[in-house]
Amino acid sequence: MLRRNRRLRTNESIRSLVRETFISPNDFLVPLFVVEGKQVKEEIASMPGYYRYSLDLLKQEIKELWSLGLKSVLLFVKVPDKLKDNAGTEAINPEGLMQRAIKTVKDVAPELLVMTDVALDPYSSYGHDGIVNDGKILNDDTTAILAEMALSHAQAGADFVAPSDMMDGRIFEMRTLLEDEGYHDTGIMSYSAKYASAFYGPFRDALDSAPGFGDKKTYQMDPANRDEAIKETLMDIEEGADIVMVKPGLCYLDIVRDIKNTVNVPVAVYQVSGEYAMIKAAAEKGWLDHDAVILEQLTAIKRAGANMIASYFAKDAVKLIS
Repeated sequence: MLRRNRRLRTNESIRSLVRETFISPNDFLVPLFVVEGKQVKEEIASMPGYYRYSLDLLKQEIKELWSLGLKSVLLFVKVPDKLKDNAGTEAINPEGLMQRAIKTVKDVAPELLVMTDVALDPYSSYGHDGIVNDGKILNDDTTAILAEMALSHAQAGADFVAPSDMMDGRIFEMRTLLEDEGYHDTGIMSYSAKYASAFYGPFRDALDSAPGFGDKKTYQMDPANRDEAIKETLMDIEEGADIVMVKPGLCYLDIVRDIKNTVNVPVAVYQVSGEYAMIKAAAEKGWLDHDAVILEQLTAIKRAGANMIASYFAKDAVKLIS
């Protein structure tokens, strides 16, 4: 034999020299869950080792992330039931929890990139991503409030808004309002191909945002569809999205590669709560090597074409690779 491919696998030194895909702290968006109160650090039952933070303890977490070289966070808020309604009123409160969380992060680490979730489900008395009328989710009424929500986040200091709702035309509404109000530098990371997945359960536990009736299949994408993801993504880019996202991660790596091969903007992937919970549960049983599986999955996501990964394993991964 003149060609022996195993020569390039002989030891770690040669394997590292020819390795094609690398994970670094620069790859991660760190999702953070924020709650009202003081000295609150609540473990999420279905996400072992992951927590909700009150604003005072959020400061400590931000300092640790920055010290690890993690440079971007994606903020979510758990809104008290008494503040929820069908119009997302609290979502545009300039003194709301999200707006205060943005300011808190920027006060602690001004250079940290702050991305914010833009969707109505945490604020909705129905647990849906839009305004409800007669059991239907109203698209155009919803996009109007989402644009106001995005503007409120920008005014509080967010660097990027991240609409996760999958309403039609919401990127155009947001970009137009942000431009009209002078927030030319506020970016939009659109959840462009967000599927109606069964992997979101623990996240909904974390924010108490499960739909109160029905499901989200009239606005989130059918997991059986591939070409549709390209259409949705291209439309978002035309409307002003700076970064596009595929969600969830591992079951949709074909979509990630399709989009990466088609567009000329950065592609994000969300390794979602269900993916996190499965690894945690299997590792707890001793069925999987926790650390090895984390790195393998993250490498697979990046290898598929992700420029950045929103992952609950971000801190673990950075500690492992360092």
